[in-house]
Amino acid sequence: MSPNQLEDRLIKFAIAVITACKHLDQSFASQHLSKQLIRSATSVALNYGEARSAESNRDFLHKMKIALKELRETFVNLKIQKGANTITKIELLDSLLDENNQLISIFVASIKTSTNKKK
Repeated sequence: MSPNQLEDRLIKFAIAVITACKHLDQSFASQHLSKQLIRSATSVALNYGEARSAESNRDFLHKMKIALKELRETFVNLKIQKGANTITKIELLDSLLDENNQLISIFVASIKTSTNKKK
């Protein structure tokens, strides 16, 4: 996957999360979790954009690790919302969880590759 394709995929993921947050119940918990979910999901694409113009391999790794942390935060948030039944479109939630998991795998592999190049 090219860097442009990954960036586009991250942007589509962020948009899908924003769209999913429109299908929430109106409880305090869902409102609270959705705000944090949107922040973490959109942060991944933004941090990846910064990583693409990193000043060094160390800078690249740092930004990629931040993006990975945000992906993991997003994944846990989605699992909490699934368990609490706050998002009413279950099929959308399941597809977000799957995509989120795939993105985590991509970032882990990329970080490993970049770390090995550094050595």
